[in-house]
Amino acid sequence: MKILIADDDPQIVRALRITLRAKGYQIVTAADGSQAIAAAIDHRPDLFLLDLGMPQLDGLEVISAIRGWSHAPILVVSGRAGAGDKVEALDAGADDYLTKPFAVEELLARIRALTRRSAQDDSLPIVRFGDVRVDLAARSITRATAGSVRQVRLTPTEWRVLEILVRNPGRLVTRQTMLTTIWGSEHVEDTGYLRLYLSQLRRKLEADPARPVHLITEPGMGYRLEGVSAASATAREDHPGHG
Repeated sequence: MKILIADDDPQIVRALRITLRAKGYQIVTAADGSQAIAAAIDHRPDLFLLDLGMPQLDGLEVISAIRGWSHAPILVVSGRAGAGDKVEALDAGADDYLTKPFAVEELLARIRALTRRSAQDDSLPIVRFGDVRVDLAARSITRATAGSVRQVRLTPTEWRVLEILVRNPGRLVTRQTMLTTIWGSEHVEDTGYLRLYLSQLRRKLEADPARPVHLITEPGMGYRLEGVSAASATAREDHPGHG
């Protein structure tokens, strides 16, 4: 497995390179944002470890550039501990966020978790609810309306919210579970985030956003995705694209 480490602190890069190579990972490094994008294109890593405060291009710009063509997991490793920084990175397309300083064991655990999630993607199902078709592996969403099929574009965080619900069809997903999974345990009380993103998803995916029949709120508890059915996996080839 190939990991790209992008950080302008040579001591951190050296320590991570030694640690991860000892665990059997192949390592590519970059000292700034421009180098990170170039290395990503040249080496096509399986996972990214990115600092936010890099010269040339900052980490957010690198994430946005990578997400234009790659779905490889992105783990932000940054000294910025603010909630706003974390939310901004996840919204840009990062999959996880680890604050410096960190324990090596936690870093390795997060890499393993992201690797498992990535390895499962190719076998993820295609599901339908109403006129919406969701391909989890391709991260593609289409909607059939007025006799035509169109691609639905979601922000990275909208996708993460929907993905959690799609992976748990018909089951209650608590607000605490969703907040912790997406933003971390320090945000378990920030229910306004979820109301905002569920409202945006309903506008994009429900026939009548004011009277949702699929993206259901369970007052005081959480959310549920109703009316989900499996679609043919062979249909992926007929609807390329990314949501």
